[in-house]
Amino acid sequence: MSLGKRRLEEETQIDLTPMLDVVFILLIFFVITAAFVDETAIDVQHAPTSTSPATEESQDIIFHVSADNDILLEGRRVDIRSVRANVERLHASNPETKVIINTDSRALTATYIRIADQAIAAGIENVVLVTTATSP
Repeated sequence: MSLGKRRLEEETQIDLTPMLDVVFILLIFFVITAAFVDETAIDVQHAPTSTSPATEESQDIIFHVSADNDILLEGRRVDIRSVRANVERLHASNPETKVIINTDSRALTATYIRIADQAIAAGIENVVLVTTATSP
């Protein structure tokens, strides 16, 4: 009878070694993949607010982006492909100019990025984002 009891005790033991191996491999996998996650973000610099009227405001290149992602420059509609040419033309007359992108809060971020990329490609180093909150 003791032989049967001993065999029963040996069969009921669970070997945890394979489970620990699997857990260890999963831990290594998550540690390695977490190191390769690349977060993308836009570095937005806020323009300083001032109560005095700006005297150089007319020298800045101001783009207005509507909620429908229409781009306006000096009151006329501009295609995204002509942004660089317009910025280069206006930048040639005043090398100290900066680009201000005034966007509606409902406009797509991709529109701002495309305008900023075109302005940087035209040689402008100072690109400012201004958002206008609109009521629905």
